[in-house]
Amino acid sequence: MSTIRVFFCVFAVSLAVIPGRAWGQAKSDSKDAALERTRKQVLMLDDIYKTTVVLITDKYVQDEQSFPAGSAAIALFDAIKKKGHHEVRLLDATGEPYDKKNVAKDDFEKEAIKQLKQGKATYEKVETRDDGRYLRMATSVPVVMKKCIMCHEVYNKAKEGEPIGALSYTLKVE
Repeated sequence: MSTIRVFFCVFAVSLAVIPGRAWGQAKSDSKDAALERTRKQVLMLDDIYKTTVVLITDKYVQDEQSFPAGSAAIALFDAIKKKGHHEVRLLDATGEPYDKKNVAKDDFEKEAIKQLKQGKATYEKVETRDDGRYLRMATSVPVVMKKCIMCHEVYNKAKEGEPIGALSYTLKVE
């Protein structure tokens, strides 16, 4: 009779614990899935923004008096942030910024520049704030066109593939 009681106790505990673990696991998986979706979204945005800057430079930047594509990108980033979508900042990685606003501001951005200069394609961190989790990700910006040197002489010093800047993203994980 005591064997049957032990069996029922083990069975009852299993029912109590296993569903809890499954529910907890599902919650954890959904958080990871949300983080992966956010990561993919950043990479998509990164591709769109970088392609846009290259196209603007190629088609519209003719000389030093032309409106710089980087300035157009910064105006776009400001408009996106004002609308509440996400935040993206253009960062200098040369040590000689075109604009002082492009200097890394916080520990994340400073570490991102360091990691990107060491050869990483991206650097990321998840932050928890009062209103939820945020993915911060930085991506490398190398010199991809000779036209870039027209306005940025310092880029002449950059080796092929070396980051001269970064895009720093902050997106809420949802």
